[in-house]
Amino acid sequence: MSPSLCTKTSSLRYAASAITLLLAGCVSGPDHAPPQMPLPAKFQEGGSKSNGDVVAAQWWTAYRDKQLDGLVAHGLSENLDVLQALERINSASANVTVAGAGGLPSLDVGASHTVYGEKGSQRTTIGTKNTTGGEASLSWLLDFFGQYRRSKESAIASLGAAYATADDAKLTFLKDLVSSYVDARYYQQRIALSQANLKSRQETYELTQLQLKAGAASRLDVVQAEGLVQSTKADIPGLEQSFTVSAHHIALLLGMPAASLMNELQRSTGQPVFRGDIRAGIPADLIRNRPDIRKAERDLAAAVADIGAAEAQLYPSISLSGSISPSWVKSSGASGGTMTSWSFGPTLNLPIFDGGKLRANVDIEKSDAKAQYLAWKEAVLNGVEEVENALSAVRRDTQTLAPLRRQVQTAEESLALSTTSYKDGASSLLDVLDAQRSVSDAQASLAATVQEVAKDYVDLYVAIGAGYLTEQGQNAPERMAKSD
Repeated sequence: MSPSLCTKTSSLRYAASAITLLLAGCVSGPDHAPPQMPLPAKFQEGGSKSNGDVVAAQWWTAYRDKQLDGLVAHGLSENLDVLQALERINSASANVTVAGAGGLPSLDVGASHTVYGEKGSQRTTIGTKNTTGGEASLSWLLDFFGQYRRSKESAIASLGAAYATADDAKLTFLKDLVSSYVDARYYQQRIALSQANLKSRQETYELTQLQLKAGAASRLDVVQAEGLVQSTKADIPGLEQSFTVSAHHIALLLGMPAASLMNELQRSTGQPVFRGDIRAGIPADLIRNRPDIRKAERDLAAAVADIGAAEAQLYPSISLSGSISPSWVKSSGASGGTMTSWSFGPTLNLPIFDGGKLRANVDIEKSDAKAQYLAWKEAVLNGVEEVENALSAVRRDTQTLAPLRRQVQTAEESLALSTTSYKDGASSLLDVLDAQRSVSDAQASLAATVQEVAKDYVDLYVAIGAGYLTEQGQNAPERMAKSD
């Protein structure tokens, strides 16, 4: 081999290596780094122990209500909002393919067959010609500055955001379903209490009528007793309507017709009471566990990648294109022949003057990235606030349960004493009616607080991002990210 030929071969190798390095390593724009912000070591009313990964913690089982467990299990796979969010993952996944396809060679192949001829006045065909041809065209934009690689990076980040959105939809469903179930059981409890109070007040009314006949009570006493009976009767339809609305909403959350669960839910199991521990973890846990924070971080990653895609358009682009078109032509009365045309060559696109459009696009993407960082920061702070509020509510509302239970006991004892005293003629009917109102109010307050405490735990565990994934699906987003 001659020295000049060796030199040319070596130069080609170096050129090929340089092009490979350009294609593989020259990427415009900044690389995404996980955002950081200072957080307190613990919540104000929480502990200093991390929760770890709680996304699969089935916290609702601490209510020890089998019917609720069944509703949650059914709803996680049937809720329409969740299913819509899951479907959007498929769209985002397809966008990853679309975004990456621009940086790959494209090959199009086509074929055609044409018959051409002329007819004379005596219905004779003159000069018939058959042409059969094909065409193959290849084009490849050399992504020297990473426009398509950044676009694919942005699409992958958006896919991660779609996964997080689906997780957030599941968490929203859990909060809505369990809260609605707690409300339904509360209204059932209020209905049961009202019916029991109605029975007691009806008995007092009948006793007052007997005493009126015996001359031991006045007409005013009878009217007052009857008024309390009618007032209690008037409360029950409204409570029944509220229960019906809650039951219908639960059916909607499960993707079922509104009345399909009525018979099942009408079998009351009592008000749900949370019998688990308070597990708030630490603020740093929220960044890993809350899907809304993960979505904000993925949106930020996509915005940062878009900066690189916009910057790449500031630089020259080179594309390679070529085509080959073989054809076979046969005329009537003559033998056929083939002809092949081909072309190949690079195309250089150099942006010189665009009125500042491309640079403005970079500025837009940079501004969007800054806005996404602020959105991420807001999501983190919002998560911390929700946990702090839920912790405070759990502790404060729980402290009121014991006094309210004692208040119900004292009100019931006062009613029993005043009723006995009234029967003996030692006190007035007004004392009995006041005692009955006190019992009713105390029972209603206790039921409302039991309801509120049960929902406080819902707020707490939703705020820390717990329970939206099953064990099987827990690592799906992580597997997806690693495969990409």
